[in-house]
Amino acid sequence: MGKNLALGCLVAPIVGLLLCGFWAAGAYNRLDASEQGVDAAWEQVDSVYQRRAELVPNLVETVRGAASYEKSTMEAVVAARASAMQVKLDASSRKDPQAFARFQKAQDGLSSALSRLLVTVEKDPDLKATQKFRVLQAQLEGTENRIAVERGRFDETVQAYNSLRKSLPTVIVASFAGFRERPCFQAAPGSDRAPAARF
Repeated sequence: MGKNLALGCLVAPIVGLLLCGFWAAGAYNRLDASEQGVDAAWEQVDSVYQRRAELVPNLVETVRGAASYEKSTMEAVVAARASAMQVKLDASSRKDPQAFARFQKAQDGLSSALSRLLVTVEKDPDLKATQKFRVLQAQLEGTENRIAVERGRFDETVQAYNSLRKSLPTVIVASFAGFRERPCFQAAPGSDRAPAARF
């Protein structure tokens, strides 16, 4: 009976360690799969931002060809596109909240500049009537919609990952394995207020 007790005392910790090891491996795999989902969602966001960046030169040239446009507005679009193209996020900088915020600021700057350009174009009925401009405008609007959709999907994926990362007891594995919290897109300042109507 003493041998059985000794054997049981030896086997119980080994079984306990094995169970903890299996649990830790499972938690790591869930975290890794969730983080890969975040990276895949990011690739979709990056793709639609790249599509928009490719449309901008054609839009600028089309508007430049018009008889009247505001030079300062056009220069703002060109500068905003250049800024947005310079701020890139690689795999490690996507995890850095400050780098992510710089990326979002540059992209939001381009969105704002494009909005101002389209408002300026509204004043030029001849330009609005050209087939090339209408096609570009439709492509740009479609791209902006896709950006909003992909950003929303990305944020949902990041929130699921961050929740998994913070859940007990998975947070223990996340801390030891280096799974860091991932930043989401933030609403642009003032987007929570409706525009003022002026008559």
